[in-house]
Amino acid sequence: MRPSPHSPRTARGLLSALLSALAAVAALLVATPPAQAADTVICEQFGSAVVQGRYVVQNNRWGTSAAQCVTATDTGFRVTQADGSVPTNGAPKSYPSVFNGCHYTNCSPGTTLPAQVSAISSAPSSISYGYVSNAVYNASYDIWLDPTPRTDGVNRTEIMIWFNRVGSIQPIGSPVGTASVGGRSWEVWTGSNGSNDVISFVAPSAIGAWSFDVMDFVDQTVARGLAQNNWYLTSVQAGFEPWQNGAGLAVNSFSSTVELGGGDPGGPGEPATACQVTYAANVWQGGFTADVTVKNTGSAAVDNWRLGFTLPSGQRVTSSWNADLSGSSGAVTASPAAHNARIAAGGSQTFGFQGTYSGTFGKPTGFSLNGTACISA
Repeated sequence: MRPSPHSPRTARGLLSALLSALAAVAALLVATPPAQAADTVICEQFGSAVVQGRYVVQNNRWGTSAAQCVTATDTGFRVTQADGSVPTNGAPKSYPSVFNGCHYTNCSPGTTLPAQVSAISSAPSSISYGYVSNAVYNASYDIWLDPTPRTDGVNRTEIMIWFNRVGSIQPIGSPVGTASVGGRSWEVWTGSNGSNDVISFVAPSAIGAWSFDVMDFVDQTVARGLAQNNWYLTSVQAGFEPWQNGAGLAVNSFSSTVELGGGDPGGPGEPATACQVTYAANVWQGGFTADVTVKNTGSAAVDNWRLGFTLPSGQRVTSSWNADLSGSSGAVTASPAAHNARIAAGGSQTFGFQGTYSGTFGKPTGFSLNGTACISA
């Protein structure tokens, strides 16, 4: 006699089969390692992606219409496609790179840049390059300086550190001698590319990896009259300038930190900037407005102020008033309009913006005025 569908024998059989299936699934989960995050391929002309949660990898193909793709990895990037070539007596094809700071309104998450040179105590950095032989290129570490804490456009002075040079290419300008910087000897070139001044430090032979202080090169540049201590460090970038080919070039790893508190941010004889920020938000489902008041609690006026802060994940700026905001998410810098560019001693300026958000709403933290941390009211 066949058992009924609901008999104890059938129930025990179903339970046994279910337990066996669950055991098999559990064994599979234990044996299978968690999937790793996939690398991000960037082929858009000026496309970018965040790596290490704090740096930006950029494709930055500006000197050619030929295809170029870079792959952002966990710690850096590699060039995966670099078609075409340009004459070696002219500008390169591109500058694929990874950076800390702000580049044409694209600011890396949580950056302390722009920061005034005199306010920086040190800027430790490390870089590891991967080279190829079937290309013409330089491996260039770029340091950008400007009289104002700008986050858009071209800065006044570019410092280029040539870690490697392959092919018949040379820096902008002409050689002006040698210098010892960071315990190494460099050939020094100076000139202009028509948009900004350039000082280049060229290694006599290839350097594959190095840890150093960016400020050693900034100090050398100031000493040569190409920058001043009241200027601003806006970004540090590590990458390549290819003229021919370039696939396989890689920044294996990159780190950059800017330590503030090195001196008087206001310049010689002026007090350091002191500030207080009040952030008032009006929130509704999926959207918000924010009114931000920046008070100068120091004893000297602050001109051409820039307020830096980082929006919580999921927030995006859609419009602003009384200030221009660089970037719409992540690290944001507010720049004044013409009528409110000065904050008098003891005075304040207010601006606002509207945005959207997903998840739980939160307020920004870590406000900084012209590179100096502010207290939150």
